[in-house]
Amino acid sequence: MPSNAPTDVIPVVDIPATVNIASYFIDSNIEQGRGGAIAIYEDGRTTTYAQLAEAMNRAGNGLRTLGVEQENRVLLAMPDSVEFVAVFFGAAKIGAIPIPVNTAAKPEDLLYFLNDSGARVLVVQDDLWHGLQPLLAQAPGLLHVLVMPSVPAQSQMVTTEPPMKAHYGFHRRSEVMASASPTLAAEPTSKDDMAFFLYTSGSTGGPKGAVHLHHDMIVSTELYARNILKISAQDIFFSASKLFFAYGLGNGSYFAFAVGASVVYNPHRPKPETILEYIEKFRPTLFFSVPTLYAAMLQVPPPPDIKGILSSVRYGVSAGEALPDELFHRFKERFGVEILDGIGSTEMLHIFISNRPGDIRPGTSGRIVPGYEAKIVDEAGNALELGDIGNLWVSGDSAAAFYWRKHGKSKATMVGEWLVTGDKYYVDPDGYFCYCGRADDMLKCSGQWVSPVEVENAIIAHPSVLESAIVGKQDEDELVKPKAFIVLKNGATAPNEDDLRTFLKGKLAGYKIPRWVEIVPELPKTATGKIQRFKLRS
Repeated sequence: MPSNAPTDVIPVVDIPATVNIASYFIDSNIEQGRGGAIAIYEDGRTTTYAQLAEAMNRAGNGLRTLGVEQENRVLLAMPDSVEFVAVFFGAAKIGAIPIPVNTAAKPEDLLYFLNDSGARVLVVQDDLWHGLQPLLAQAPGLLHVLVMPSVPAQSQMVTTEPPMKAHYGFHRRSEVMASASPTLAAEPTSKDDMAFFLYTSGSTGGPKGAVHLHHDMIVSTELYARNILKISAQDIFFSASKLFFAYGLGNGSYFAFAVGASVVYNPHRPKPETILEYIEKFRPTLFFSVPTLYAAMLQVPPPPDIKGILSSVRYGVSAGEALPDELFHRFKERFGVEILDGIGSTEMLHIFISNRPGDIRPGTSGRIVPGYEAKIVDEAGNALELGDIGNLWVSGDSAAAFYWRKHGKSKATMVGEWLVTGDKYYVDPDGYFCYCGRADDMLKCSGQWVSPVEVENAIIAHPSVLESAIVGKQDEDELVKPKAFIVLKNGATAPNEDDLRTFLKGKLAGYKIPRWVEIVPELPKTATGKIQRFKLRS
């Protein structure tokens, strides 16, 4: 670490040999007398920790009636809700392995998750069931389907009919969980037992199931949430990123549960207008999102008391894609809230490099979270000098154990104690990590490396530009030059290409300035908000 960087104290994370995440994060609140405290806020419903524990126990007991045993996989295709949390932690409590997946996934993708994971039980929202049901003949390992109502209050009135001649059992929530026992002893799992899978949604390649252990959530909570965010029981968490993402799972569940705090659930798509309405209604103290949504929130016409809407929020948090410094300053000016940008991954479970309160350097990912290690290496894995662009490797005890049924990918990504992130970074003289792009997205122009992120950040400083993406394109001499794809702000006029280049001349070296500019209505992105530049190259 550079000599002028702040000195961090590394927290001691003491995890017992026998631990179960359901007991650690939910039952502990009952034991500490917080049963009457609000755990979850939803539109029209609040749930106390005592009610949540009971729902979790009914879910675990209900799954056992379906024959679910330790290390059996249970696939969850459900929106953010009390029911999601109950099934997720209920499965973990009996030693089974919950696997939450994207509710916006196509039926064919859900079928892939089923077959790849080998899940014996599918817990699915009834409005997703109809599209998926015709494909389930292609999931021979599936033994049971449990259909949950779209509207919790209608749990006794689900009209979904069972399929004819199916090879699996069909069940409704009211038949399995509502009548199950509200008491349940936790399976005495090891801290190193498998606890849950999370499927990656990276910018390239197919989804991979990252296998996480029972201690991983505890490590993320202690190193990041407690030490960086200074969370407490008085906090109210609100995450625009959903629970089936690694980022959202921490923001929207176990971080809050670790200290007896509250979370807010929005089951709908995270439209900026909806997010602002939820913030104004539920008054969260911590708000988690991605750069795309932060930018979209700035496009909503501001009410007279714009800063009052976010007055309860002590910090915003951003991850998923690098937060441009221009966006940080615009958001702070509009809403009066600072955003703590960081980088995490599905494989590391949550954020491992971060800006933090009182130590924010806009345009960077911040410094390493104490308790993790990171290094910048060349293609052979050799450490590079300060300031050199290279590959980011990270190490920490929240790392996934392996990719499920992807032995080759596991060996390539998990090198000893190090995780190969696939991101290009350099470290500045003060120890702040600066994102340059995914390894596959870097450009070689005029014999020099060009970071697409650097060019994109320069472009969005233009008053007409909301978002941008840079890819490489060959010119008439078959030499690679940058091409810019630009999304305009609402009502903005597209800049003339020559005017844009003039604007960029004072910000970028000549070989980094885009040769071509294309205006598009939106940029292709993953569900977690990462720009899919490979789609723009095709």
